[in-house]
Amino acid sequence: MLAKVTIVIPFYNCNYVGQAVRSALKQSYPNKEVLVVDDGSDNRYFKELRPFLGEITYIQKKNGGTASALNLGIKKASGNYITWLSSDDLYAPEKVEKQVSFMQKHGALFSFSNYCLINETNEVIARVVGPRYRTVIEFYRDFLKGNTINGCTVMMHKQIFNDVGLFDEALPFTHDYDLWLRIMLARHDLYYLDESLTMYRYHSEMGTRKYGDKIAKEIEITRGKYQLRLSKLIDQIIGGE
Repeated sequence: MLAKVTIVIPFYNCNYVGQAVRSALKQSYPNKEVLVVDDGSDNRYFKELRPFLGEITYIQKKNGGTASALNLGIKKASGNYITWLSSDDLYAPEKVEKQVSFMQKHGALFSFSNYCLINETNEVIARVVGPRYRTVIEFYRDFLKGNTINGCTVMMHKQIFNDVGLFDEALPFTHDYDLWLRIMLARHDLYYLDESLTMYRYHSEMGTRKYGDKIAKEIEITRGKYQLRLSKLIDQIIGGE
């Protein structure tokens, strides 16, 4: 029997959410559920979801930020594997199928992939955006500088949340960076699939453009919290080679 995959789509006042939901529903992998968590959006945005209500699980909550919406989706998830999609991004049709196969082949509990860049009209601007690494140490050292993983490319086995907990809801911008660091320090391997399976949308309303200064400050705080422990972990890995 195929393992079940839960796709969580956190949603707040986004005109692209219908496209995101459609790309999740069109996944070639059959055993999936799509949870759309409405983080207190204005009622007028509900029309984007109305065509899909028979195929998705729609969850409403008061506005509390992306981390809180993701955590609620994870708690409600019934899948063995969990992945999430920003409401302004898209999945390639074979994203889930390829990633589940990759993880099962390697016995992985966590994986991420590369991604491409699209614009407001879904035109591909760049086909490969994420960095590529020759060694695990190279990846870890780069991670000391900042988050190099696009969260929408990630797939995780639900077991990991039992080990390290959920997203930190006190972090509006770096909740994903914080979680990846906790997973690393718990000595889970982060497997990389070198294919662009997610389409990251670059547009005028995206958070990285609107809140760049705040994000940069929060990255510094989050990095400082874990830097010493991650440096020690890198030294241990090098020593064990």
